[in-house]
Amino acid sequence: MTTEDQRPKTKTQRPIDWPNVIRVLIVRLRSIGDTVLATPSLIALRRFLPDAEIDVLLEDWVAPVLDGFPGVNVISVGKSNASKLKAANHLRYRKYDVAFNLHGGTTSSMFVRASSATHRVGLSHYRYRRFYNHLYTSAADFWQQPKLHSAEQQLALLGFTGVPVDDRPKSKLTVTELALEKVRTTCGSGWFNSRQFALMHPTTAFFTKQWATENFARTTEFLAERGLHTVAIANRAESAVLDELQSESSVPITTFDDLSLPEITALASQARVFVGNDSGMAHIAAAVGTPSVVIFGSSNRTHWHPWTDAPYEVVYEPFDCQPCPGYKCELYGDAPCIRTVAVDSVMAAINRVISN
Repeated sequence: MTTEDQRPKTKTQRPIDWPNVIRVLIVRLRSIGDTVLATPSLIALRRFLPDAEIDVLLEDWVAPVLDGFPGVNVISVGKSNASKLKAANHLRYRKYDVAFNLHGGTTSSMFVRASSATHRVGLSHYRYRRFYNHLYTSAADFWQQPKLHSAEQQLALLGFTGVPVDDRPKSKLTVTELALEKVRTTCGSGWFNSRQFALMHPTTAFFTKQWATENFARTTEFLAERGLHTVAIANRAESAVLDELQSESSVPITTFDDLSLPEITALASQARVFVGNDSGMAHIAAAVGTPSVVIFGSSNRTHWHPWTDAPYEVVYEPFDCQPCPGYKCELYGDAPCIRTVAVDSVMAAINRVISN
């Protein structure tokens, strides 16, 4: 295994004395998908330090996605200044030996500095470089390849310091008994107990990533022909999409807009297949080993495809402008990258992943 001193770096103090590390902090702010794709790093760190305390700092709305995750303590922080101050004080009190920033933004850098950890680890492009005493060049340097998955980028930061990551662990979530029982009670149907259903997520953050609802409706009809009931999920703000899906489809669909993240994880773990846009829900499904078909538009497929050993396919139409930030379609206006993905292509992908 390559040691810390042999990896490319820009600034570092003395090497980390790993055998004497007692407490480690992982800072991973932002979204559901980001959090799920941090689990390979948590897995790698836990197996390297079986006796150390490992804390992970998450935003409060996403923290439940790690309910039951073994070997880590979840610390959540809200958006208010009072919540951030409280979290910073708690981190300082914990007296960490090592703090890793898997994010790199302004707020996460502030928390790493507030922790006063002996070793504060980041990459050279991070905000507030002066807050770190271990700075490394880039994940591309670590892996010696230019195009990387988000999980690989996060693993590289640990790898630079000597944590073994070369096997690139896959994402993994825990299904809690409480969430599974609640979902089983809520569904109360034969299709759930027999796992003869598909989990569908027909929404996403940007229109450049959202496949047409009518296409999802045709897909539900195809799934019904395969003997699979469709369960579609969204949040409360997106419930109109679920209503439209039900009205467009000629087959019965069960919809939920009020499930918690642990309940979504439990539901995904029982599904025969997941079908949806590139989103955090797709990463949840992948992390519980559910075969997946993920429809991509503007997103970076190399960076965001499911990170799993379970069968999956990414369905897309190639455009020279991909990937793009996705906030708007600069070149065409109407995002043909997602609009032109054919229903037949998604159906064929479903057939392949559920046949594996």
